Amino acid sequence: MSTLDLPLDPPAPPAAPADAPLAERLRPRTLAEVIGQQHLLGPGKPLRVAFETGRLHSMILWGPPGVGKTTLARLVAGAFDAQFIAISAVLGGVKDIREAVERAQAVRAQGRRTVVFVDEVHRFNKSQQDAFLPHVESGLFTFIGATTENPSFEVNSALLSRATVHVLKSLSDDDLRALIERARALLNAPPLAEAATLRLIGYADGDARRLLNAYENLVEMNEAAGEIDEAMLEKSLGEQLRRYDKGGEQFYDTISALHKAVRGSDPDAALYWFVRMLDGGVDPRYAARRIVRMASEDVGLADPRALRLALDAAETYERLGSPEGELTLAQAVVYLAVAPKSNAVYRAYNAARAFIAADGTRPVPLHLRNAPTKLMKSLDYGRGYRYAHDEEGGFAAGESYWPEGMTPPAFYQPVDRGLEIRIAEKLEELRRLNDEAKNRR
Repeated sequence: MSTLDLPLDPPAPPAAPADAPLAERLRPRTLAEVIGQQHLLGPGKPLRVAFETGRLHSMILWGPPGVGKTTLARLVAGAFDAQFIAISAVLGGVKDIREAVERAQAVRAQGRRTVVFVDEVHRFNKSQQDAFLPHVESGLFTFIGATTENPSFEVNSALLSRATVHVLKSLSDDDLRALIERARALLNAPPLAEAATLRLIGYADGDARRLLNAYENLVEMNEAAGEIDEAMLEKSLGEQLRRYDKGGEQFYDTISALHKAVRGSDPDAALYWFVRMLDGGVDPRYAARRIVRMASEDVGLADPRALRLALDAAETYERLGSPEGELTLAQAVVYLAVAPKSNAVYRAYNAARAFIAADGTRPVPLHLRNAPTKLMKSLDYGRGYRYAHDEEGGFAAGESYWPEGMTPPAFYQPVDRGLEIRIAEKLEELRRLNDEAKNRR
């Protein structure tokens, strides 16, 4: 939890009415109440500095749902005594932008600033985003956009160049635990058993709004209980409750099952575990990272196209989001499952790391050193190096690229599957040429 005590905190606005949703009643009204985002609000961090110096700037707040994007925008406006105008890109359009401009012009004449906040700014098309440009440029208002999508793809470059992108993070487990305690105090609710707390935190997955909505419903159903336990939580949330909790054993077991099904070349089982992960609430971006890892670890050079396809799937998901983008991840899962398998590069990399950790630091041979200056050339840096492109077949047979006196280890051992069959044949031919060149000396 933040412990900011800034003199720039304006008087807190009135509290939300008692019948407002819990998430609204607990919305921070000062910086001191903000939980999380210390990489932006901690001492010396970008937004903290902006508040302390009075330098208000246009920005884009990029992060997952329920991490405080709207709250931060409201606090920025309040700290600078600015008029706050909120526009929803889902429901709004050019008419709303025009009205915001007129309202900003009216208060500017009174010497006040305006903050125009656009929620889900990625939903605006290019022409709608362009409508902000002249007014941001002239300083008529400060623009703050909120998005759950990558701004590089969803916000046009002209607007992006005029705003600073601040990346907000999912709330940590400790942040969510602090939020539960704050909610419990407000509601004067029964204590929450530790097992139920952990399940609720896992269910929220870093989303404060999701946590508070679930907790409010849980308390309403069990306000007379002496303690709210895990069984009550399951009854309250029903099918909404995750089938596994993020960070729990079942979470990692399911990921392990997906990885092993792909490695075992079973596309149907791989799809089963992949969909189980999505159904359980895993962030598809996390699944995408695991898929890219599988492409390198288990397919490797047996089919180099697998890595490119996995990266394309991850990028496509960023562009489309859920649920459309999930199909591309499923496509990558199936491709990896049916692709030829090789962990030769994975094993070679680990072997090289182990060797370097145990071996001393050997000097680079003179003929392999760079020689950009006369002094280096006079010291024989680079002398005797054979430029492979000038050699027959583009290969300098007999040349050594190892430290002097070192017995070359064989880290990479291609498997007899996929493209690595041909790679092995190529390496065997190069070894034969090297042996012939050495025998001629």
